[in-house]
Amino acid sequence: MAGRINDDDVKAVRDAVPIDAVVSEYLQLRNAGGGNLKGLCPFHDEKSPSFQVSPSKGLFHCFGCQEGGDTIAFVMKIDHLSFSETVERLAAKAGITLRYEEGGYNPGHQRGERIRLIEAHKAAAQYYVDQLGSAEAEIGRRFLAERGFDQAAAAHFGVGYSPAGWDHLTRFLRGKGFSDKELLLSGLSQDGRRGPIDRFRGRLMWPIKDVGGEVVGFGARKLRDDDNGPKYLNTPETPVYKKSQVLYGVDLAKKEIAKTSRAVVVEGYTDVMACHLAGVTTAIATCGTAFGGDHIKILRRLLMDNGSARVIFTFDGDAAGQKAALRAFEDDQKFAAETYIAIAPDGMDPCELRLAKGDEAVADLVEPRTPLFEFALRQIVNRYDLETPAGRAAALDEAAPVVARIKNIASQHEVAVQLAGLLGILDTQFVVKRVAQIARWQRDRGGKGPSPAPNRQQAPSIQAPVAPSGPALNLRSPAHRTERELLKLALQRPELVSPAFDAYGIDEFTAPPYAAVRQCIQDAGGATDAPADYLDVVQQSAPDDTVRALVRELAVETVFAKSVDEVYAGDQLVTVRLRAVDRRLRDVQGTLARLGAHGAPEQVAAVQNELWVLTQYAQSLRTHGAAAL
Repeated sequence: MAGRINDDDVKAVRDAVPIDAVVSEYLQLRNAGGGNLKGLCPFHDEKSPSFQVSPSKGLFHCFGCQEGGDTIAFVMKIDHLSFSETVERLAAKAGITLRYEEGGYNPGHQRGERIRLIEAHKAAAQYYVDQLGSAEAEIGRRFLAERGFDQAAAAHFGVGYSPAGWDHLTRFLRGKGFSDKELLLSGLSQDGRRGPIDRFRGRLMWPIKDVGGEVVGFGARKLRDDDNGPKYLNTPETPVYKKSQVLYGVDLAKKEIAKTSRAVVVEGYTDVMACHLAGVTTAIATCGTAFGGDHIKILRRLLMDNGSARVIFTFDGDAAGQKAALRAFEDDQKFAAETYIAIAPDGMDPCELRLAKGDEAVADLVEPRTPLFEFALRQIVNRYDLETPAGRAAALDEAAPVVARIKNIASQHEVAVQLAGLLGILDTQFVVKRVAQIARWQRDRGGKGPSPAPNRQQAPSIQAPVAPSGPALNLRSPAHRTERELLKLALQRPELVSPAFDAYGIDEFTAPPYAAVRQCIQDAGGATDAPADYLDVVQQSAPDDTVRALVRELAVETVFAKSVDEVYAGDQLVTVRLRAVDRRLRDVQGTLARLGAHGAPEQVAAVQNELWVLTQYAQSLRTHGAAAL
């Protein structure tokens, strides 16, 4: 058993560390009145802030999920630490030396273990920075300069240099009072023939920090041909460094990520530097490992599961990059955010792109364009000959299990429809049912999972209950988000979308809950010339309380636009219609591909004519906007 921390010291830590300063490291806080601060709760999904902090009382409380407590409780929950680990971390920040009661062992050597390892890394980071100016480090400075990084950039990111000798850092840290055991445990040194030697020698060094800004490890880049080690060498797993739980650059990016609800995931240290210097200050990277579940947890705390949150992945266009994209897609459902992928022309990474085309090209690269699920499925589908039934069947067999892993039923349904379009399979319901069948089999095999998919023939009578903050599906899909905006306008400002809205079919709303609301508006007589009791009539036309609640919710939810006018309304109308046209285009193209050279000439001609008409209409919508409706 560990020794118990003295109660007076715990109180001293609690009093010394302001709760608002600690919470602000993880989320954005703004004035809530009465001396309190508020923000989006990091412990549950919400759109409007119900999480409040009282600096004067040293407490936090969420009125949504009922989580609450003091500074220690907050850090314990958000960083998954024990009570002792939390107190030790906060004590180190406050400069408080902790005392321990009698316990099952003498904690003297361990009571400050984390503190000592962090201090060793901090001292090492400064040592490496100082060495970057040495004559020996010229090769490192040249490496940085060739990639467009000057002295100021190196200083901003704390880049340093590890001397090529065997034990320069080890001797330096010994002189600072660190023991050999601490140096080995930290990963800064490793066992040599005659004792500890430096782990990093003759390399360019990047300090890796946790969310709180503490240096917990290093990434080291090979510079010389006679270095037989790997191109990049990272700190090994230690008590303070777990590569699956750290993101390089998160200490610099966290505030902007929380502020903008946007994160850019790149592949390397120099890519993070290039992005930040190009103005993309939300860029972060993994440290020698694939982007995984623990990384998602870090980002979710900063993004706050905001419905407008976006995560953009940049991967190389090569096979390894495509594989990384598929791995990321498998974890995509863990985000309540829209996920996209960005691949630079010629497969360049952000660092290379900045050198070749400048800062603007990097900023343009990470503008969200291609949804991650679409890219991932295309990587699978493109490996097959879709001109043959056997090729389409084989592609479906590989892609369907991937789609079936999406836990949200509505999202699963939408992606299945997209998959049918990619495959050129006209019978979209066949693909949807195949995916649902595999999903049920996966759930039965695992013994857990979401409830079975609702009967699509009864889509307007929503099967699943709708959460008070809106169905989760609209948090994931750009299509659902636009459909939601259009319905809000149709309910709140019907004059802005009439009469065009009333010509929209129920099937133009891909989310079953939104299709149900569209049906209600139609049954109520439409949005054109809406009567004074319009909302009451729409609610009365709802088939059940679930749909009625969604109508009320959309009627009061804020429209996400600075100016709610005809221009914004037209944009939503065009986007929903254009997506519907694009879906039909994919279906027709699939039909044409299936007919091939063996279809009846008149049938082929009819399909080609429809394809031409749809293509012209889509082009007109893109060119003329609402005027083409």
